[in-house]
Amino acid sequence: MTEALWIGIDVSKAKLDIAYGAQGKLRSVANEASAVAQLASELEALVPAGILLEATGGYEKLAVAVLAGHRLAVVVVNPRRLRAFAQAQGESAKTDPIDARMLALFGSRMQPAARVLPDAALMQLQELFARREQLVSMLGAEKNRLHQARARRVLKSLKTVIACLERQIKDAEGELSKAIEQSDLWRAHNEVLQSTPGIGPVNAFSLLLKLPELGRLDRGQIAALVGVAPFDDDSGKHRGQRHISGGRADVRSLLYMATVTAIRCNPVIKPFYQRLTGQNKPPKVAMVACMRKLLTILNAMIKHNEPWHPRCA
Repeated sequence: MTEALWIGIDVSKAKLDIAYGAQGKLRSVANEASAVAQLASELEALVPAGILLEATGGYEKLAVAVLAGHRLAVVVVNPRRLRAFAQAQGESAKTDPIDARMLALFGSRMQPAARVLPDAALMQLQELFARREQLVSMLGAEKNRLHQARARRVLKSLKTVIACLERQIKDAEGELSKAIEQSDLWRAHNEVLQSTPGIGPVNAFSLLLKLPELGRLDRGQIAALVGVAPFDDDSGKHRGQRHISGGRADVRSLLYMATVTAIRCNPVIKPFYQRLTGQNKPPKVAMVACMRKLLTILNAMIKHNEPWHPRCA
């Protein structure tokens, strides 16, 4: 019986380093659409058990999209997890070929399951939403400069740029709204999310695009994915303090802002927060607990496609 083949791909801006198994051959290809498409066709013929790539801040998106389009099992690995695995193997050096081999070895040893990856339409919307966030950040910076400017020409320049940014933000939000309205599934999920006290249109957009796993995982998995699941720190008789760790920081930030609003107006989250603080729980602990509770409710609502109702929550 032949051993299953795991492919490791180390991604950089200019190239991909591919390891055909932990001890197999190494090669490099350009990180360009034509080269990646040819690589995908070659890998498709090999029928690998899985293809592992590191998350590299966006440089891996092209390879992930092309490989997934060829129906190959693609797994994107957290760099911290891979580095811890390499150190456990006694590998202190770090080069592109070594990382590619470590990815292949990680696959054969750990055999991670391939997750459902976003389709091309969702990836385009995610990129558009990311651009909207960049524009909002630039708008805030320009408005701060406007308060400090005194020269007439500088004021005129700032006002022109602010007006341009506001138009682009409005256009991006219009495209996002149009795309969601054209999809029956996204429109239904958007309506379900916005029916929840504390969840507005921007929060609903963010959750739909940044957390497509919402409704597909159980409450423990979705909490760990976002990073609001406290982890134990016990040893013998020692009972350490629980801490949250990892997860998607951007999703956690928007969930925090939604929870701040929910604490004021949500008929389930508000008394829950008051009960925890009334039991002398630190406000930060109570806030994280409310974030997890709100996320659990939203996950169940999307899973069953049911709008907000206090009794169900």
